Amino acid sequence: MSTTLASRAGGSGGSLRDGVYTALRAELMNGEIKFGQRLTEPKLCARFGISRTPIREALAMLATDGLLRREEYGFSPVRPSIPLIRNLYELRITLELSGIQRAIDNPAVVHDQSVLRAERDRWLRLRADPPPQEPGFVVVDEEFHVALLDSSGNSELTRALTAVNARIRHVRMYDFMVNNRVEVTIAEHLAILDAVLNGELPLAYELLRRHIGESLDVVLERVTSAIVAMTLATEQE
Repeated sequence: MSTTLASRAGGSGGSLRDGVYTALRAELMNGEIKFGQRLTEPKLCARFGISRTPIREALAMLATDGLLRREEYGFSPVRPSIPLIRNLYELRITLELSGIQRAIDNPAVVHDQSVLRAERDRWLRLRADPPPQEPGFVVVDEEFHVALLDSSGNSELTRALTAVNARIRHVRMYDFMVNNRVEVTIAEHLAILDAVLNGELPLAYELLRRHIGESLDVVLERVTSAIVAMTLATEQE
């Protein structure tokens, strides 16, 4: 494996880092690394056959994602909290729906059409050439939700959503491990954008509510499976 990783990367530090990051992220999200397992630079260097720098950088990226936490020696997997995930998703949906609700309640509140049209063009391009099905798509997805909320004109709502997104990104990545979720997300985003652009705000509200709710269902299912797998691996050690 180490030879394969090094040769594939052609010796590039960034490519080596990304290779380690992708491999470990998949193992963490699939529950293949058990709770309490310590990931250290020396062990990972031996496993991947590369120097410490790309290993260190990959571990730091996983910690930033919220998948790992730093220990006195090395890193260990973070155990997701189902109640916390539900609470943060509830906050997320409240914030996002508020952007549309305020426009329903107050005719003086009008979404920025230029922002929404630019976002629609971007998602049409994504529909024409869908990106790979992989957890990193969460960043692209976040950009849509932030742009939609920001177009309603309340920067404080946008700031709050950005903070919530940072706290749930590590679990929202599970949403895009399921087949066709990227394609489904693209279609749903376009439907929401079309409804807002056409002034069909109650429809947009319902489409957005359903869209986020379906995401939560997928995330909880995948996270629960990962927790079970990691717990079983720990108990069988």
